[in-house]
Amino acid sequence: MEKSFAHLHVHTEFSMLDGAARVKDLVRAVAGDGQPAVAITDHGVMYGVVDFTKAAADAGVKPIIGIEAYVTPGSRFERPPRRQDTRYHMNLLATSETGYQNLMALASRAYLEGFYYKPRMDAELLAEYSEGLVATSGCLGGHVPQLLAPDASSEEGNRDQIRDFDAALEAASMYQDIFGKENYFIEIQNHGIPAQAAIMDDMLSISKRIGAPLLATNDSHYTYADEADAHDVLLCIQTGANKSDADRFKFDSQEFYIKSAREMRALFPEDEFL
Repeated sequence: MEKSFAHLHVHTEFSMLDGAARVKDLVRAVAGDGQPAVAITDHGVMYGVVDFTKAAADAGVKPIIGIEAYVTPGSRFERPPRRQDTRYHMNLLATSETGYQNLMALASRAYLEGFYYKPRMDAELLAEYSEGLVATSGCLGGHVPQLLAPDASSEEGNRDQIRDFDAALEAASMYQDIFGKENYFIEIQNHGIPAQAAIMDDMLSISKRIGAPLLATNDSHYTYADEADAHDVLLCIQTGANKSDADRFKFDSQEFYIKSAREMRALFPEDEFL
């Protein structure tokens, strides 16, 4: 019997103009593949929680509530000039009722206290509400990946950075201290994007250096592979661009869908990553 897999980095229609996955389609897809659970991690919001938990219950799938947070390395109260505003992505997942309550508090205070183009959290806020949460290093827009490949994410304005492995290791250690040794994961992804391949060895090294477990995800933004073009249209609407614009923001591959457990195991074979 093949081992199960659960997608823990998933954007739905509630990641406005960025996620194209309808909640009901999402849970049907994972249930149809025999996946026992699935998370939602929408950008900065928890709007989809009620619809998601109901749909997951109907499909017999365990719902995992999460958020892809925007984290500032400074204070959430700071409002720097736009081009100096640095923020990173971080996935947070609730593992208990306390964690769920803390996730709601974080999302609310990020808007009330940290909103500056995006609802931002900082290390102080994360430490205050860390109980019952699992955190990951995130996608290419995460704090650790950005210190390893600062030009990899064109979505966020993280400018004037250079590759700094020691700083990346220090950042990972800081988050591990906040959430606990067993609750901070080094997230690895493979969408066929060169920047992901370029930092993979560094990410694996950091995982070993600090004793952090690995988490393989697909950062899905749509449910089915044939929805990549529709998702691209959403990005055009979000950024006010035309599909024909040569230098517009777009994803660098068409692999950001809910892959089967078999596809994910093929991308991350145990003999290479464990």
